Amino acid sequence: MSIEIKVPPVGESITEVVLSRWVKNDGEAVEMDEVIAELESDKATFELTAEQAGTLKTVAAEGDTLAIGAVVCKIEDGGAAAPKAEAAAAPAAEEKPAAVADKQSAPVAESKDSYATGTPSPSAGKILAEKGVDAAAVKGSGVDGRITKEDALNASAAAPKPAAAAPAKAESPAPVAGARSERRQKMTPLRKTVAKRLVAVKNETAMLTTFNEVNMKPIMDLRGKYKDQFKEKYGVGLGFMSFFTKAVCEALKDFPAVNARIDGEELVYNDFVDVSIAVSAPKGLVVPIIRNAESLSLAQIEKTVIELATKARDSKLTIDEMTGGTFTITNGGVFGSMMSTPIINAPQSAILGMHNIIERPIAEKGEVVVRPMMYLALSYDHRIIDGRESVGFLVRVKQLLEDPARLLLGV
Repeated sequence: MSIEIKVPPVGESITEVVLSRWVKNDGEAVEMDEVIAELESDKATFELTAEQAGTLKTVAAEGDTLAIGAVVCKIEDGGAAAPKAEAAAAPAAEEKPAAVADKQSAPVAESKDSYATGTPSPSAGKILAEKGVDAAAVKGSGVDGRITKEDALNASAAAPKPAAAAPAKAESPAPVAGARSERRQKMTPLRKTVAKRLVAVKNETAMLTTFNEVNMKPIMDLRGKYKDQFKEKYGVGLGFMSFFTKAVCEALKDFPAVNARIDGEELVYNDFVDVSIAVSAPKGLVVPIIRNAESLSLAQIEKTVIELATKARDSKLTIDEMTGGTFTITNGGVFGSMMSTPIINAPQSAILGMHNIIERPIAEKGEVVVRPMMYLALSYDHRIIDGRESVGFLVRVKQLLEDPARLLLGV
């Protein structure tokens, strides 16, 4: 008896998945609840498990796009089937002696005049091979049309007929040196969805970006002073993301439109802050969410960031962990970006872009000093957020980051 393993429902908005990888091969024995394949949707990767023990019979192939409920494979009762190569080996072994006998009984012509018409002698064949001359193009003068050594020498000495003169034209460019290969790869569901959403955001929102810069010395001094105690007490390092998340949450209290979204003809304001953090995963950019970030401490934020980033790298994020979000923070600085204009993560209305920290000379209290500076970029939907609100929000974030005491005290 065999059972069919079908694509399970993985989310309300997901209608199809891609079979990204077979963990077990066709004909292998599988155990109950053992992972047999990986399915990939436009949001996450899922594991497909065996619903009974038995022998796996694959139906779909890697890379196939399957609708929800489609049959992926079958599992038959019993152990794994014997490999086909071994099954075919026995008949082949039995036939081998007969084949050898036939070969031994076949007459071997040893007479030098027994070559077929147009066949070169051994010496002639060697000469033709060295000269790159096709034996079929040489007329033999030997017995029964056999190609002799003299025929081969004459053929190799003959020069090819010159090609007909072509009309005069401009010299063709010299060929480019080096390999010029290319390869094609099917877009993953995640990449296709990201592409569609980014184009839609550019076409359907009035996106604008405003910039500012922040002096990171106060935060860097604070981290340097307390990082060991923080690590010892909470078990996590004190990074920049927790400071930026807290600063964003405080600034959103003063500028709630930045945390809102458009739904039809209505504006939806959120009294909570679900911060989406852009994380680079093996299969593309994903944005897991820190829920109710406004109520979390620096340590809780750091722990959540580490947990979500680890799941993203291992392709273990669930749909719930990537669904929703009211505001996004992306850090292009980890890749060396100095400045960029991040694209809004729809249906949100704003996204904050962090960049790399570079020591630059700035004016401070009438003197030129060198400070670790970072550019900040806020891209926002101008349909809901006015210039005053966007600039005010970014200035507030800058003030909180440059005075961490105010950030920690919430003033």
